[in-house]
Amino acid sequence: MNTSQDTRLRIGILGAANIARAFISGVAASATVRVSAIASRDIDKARRFANATGVQGAYGSYEQLLADPAIDAIYNPLPNVLHAEWSIRACEAGKHVLCEKPLAVTGGEARAMFAAARRHGVVLVEGFPYRAQPHALKLKELVTGGAIGRVQTMHAAFGFTLTDEANIRLNPTLGGGALMDLGTYPVSLTRLVAGERPTRVQALARWHRSGVDQTLVASMEHAGGLLAQISCSFATTAHRQALVVGTAGAIQTTYPNHAPVDRAPVLQLKRGLAFDGPYEDIAVQACDGFRAEAESFERLIRLGPGHWTGASSDESVDIALTLEAILESARSGQPITIAA
Repeated sequence: MNTSQDTRLRIGILGAANIARAFISGVAASATVRVSAIASRDIDKARRFANATGVQGAYGSYEQLLADPAIDAIYNPLPNVLHAEWSIRACEAGKHVLCEKPLAVTGGEARAMFAAARRHGVVLVEGFPYRAQPHALKLKELVTGGAIGRVQTMHAAFGFTLTDEANIRLNPTLGGGALMDLGTYPVSLTRLVAGERPTRVQALARWHRSGVDQTLVASMEHAGGLLAQISCSFATTAHRQALVVGTAGAIQTTYPNHAPVDRAPVLQLKRGLAFDGPYEDIAVQACDGFRAEAESFERLIRLGPGHWTGASSDESVDIALTLEAILESARSGQPITIAA
C-alpha cells in the first residue's frame, strides 16, 4: 500500500480503452483511490490518453507499469482473451488486481487466476459496478432475508443495438459476443440470487457474420430449485431489467451499473400472492458504480474480505463456468451439465 503522505490506493490501468476513460472519471472524486498511471503498447497513445484524462503517469508497455513500485494495484480492462494472462502477470508482480468482467473466458482460466493471486499474496476481484451499488445490496438483502419467500424463477435481460462492425465485441479472436459482454450481467445476477452455480444450462443463439453470438437466450437449472432464464443481444432496443419471483412475492429491477443522474434508483417489490398486488417502490442511494466498486476494492485490500461488496472468488469461478457452458450449449444445440 501507499506509504507516502497521500494514502490513497494507487491504481495503474492496462490499456487505453474507452471503459478506462469512464473508470478514471468515476473515481476522480474518491478520497481513497486514484488512478496514477496508464499503460499502452504505444507510448504516444499512452501520453495522449493520460493528458486527456488527467492521469500523471504514462508507460509504453504493460511490463513497465507492472514493474513500477509506486503502483499498488492494477485495473485490467483489456480484451476478454487477455484478462487471464495480464491479471496473472500483475499478481506475479505483486499488484492487486481489479479485472473487468468477464474475469476469464473459461472456468479453468478463472481458477488459475485466483491460484496466482493466492500464491503471490495479493487480491484479485472481478469488476461488476452494479454489485457495488446500494441498489444491488438492497436486492441481495431482500432475497436472502426472505422478503419474497423462496425464489422459484427469475428472468434477467440486457441488450442494445451495436452497429459498429469494427467493435471488438464482434471479434471472435478477442472473446467477443453478446454473452461475454452483456450476458455476464444477467448471469452474475442469477448467481447472486441463487447463491450457487447452475447444474445444467441450455441455450439458443443467433450468430453474427463474424462468428460471435449476436443474440442469445439461456435457461439454467439450480440444485436449490431455482429455474432461471437470461437473454442478451446486440440487436435490440436498449433494455436492462430483471424479474425475481418467489413463493411470497416478486422483485423487479434494472440492476444498473450507475444510478440515474436525475433520480434515485428504485427497486419494485410486491409482497404476497395476489395477482393484482401492488408493487412498492424502494428508493436507494445513488452513486457512481466505478467509484463505489473501486472504493470497495480499496477497503478489501486494507480491511479484509468482509468489506468487498462484489463477487467472491467462488462466485467469479461459477460465473466463468456458467458462461463457458452456455456458449458450449449454444454452439452444440445440446444441454450442458456443469460438474459440481
